[in-house]
Amino acid sequence: MIGYATLGSNDLERAKGFYDKVLAPLGVKRGLDIGRIQFYGQPGTGALALCKPYDGGAATSGNGMMVALAAPSREAVDAAYAEAMSAGGTCEGKPGERMPTFYGAYFRDLDGNKLCIFKLG
Repeated sequence: MIGYATLGSNDLERAKGFYDKVLAPLGVKRGLDIGRIQFYGQPGTGALALCKPYDGGAATSGNGMMVALAAPSREAVDAAYAEAMSAGGTCEGKPGERMPTFYGAYFRDLDGNKLCIFKLG
């Protein structure tokens, strides 16, 4: 249902380096780049976009806002989380089973945006 989600960044080049590492274990790579927006995704799926805010103001993280990205395996959740931590992300919940069919890890990126990487089943 979701076409794409955007996360604001105050340093787009730094954010690209962070997401290149974090999304690699999920098999996700850079896609369309239109200058102030860098898309990541896979053919036939939704996309994650990093952008400098259109209004030219500072990018800020929303309280209660989070983007959740599906992983192909629990190992990919663990690997993406490890990449996030090694690339300067902040832990919001180490990888683990949160309920009987949900395995996830939570972190904030370099701009304070909160993400979850998860595997169902």
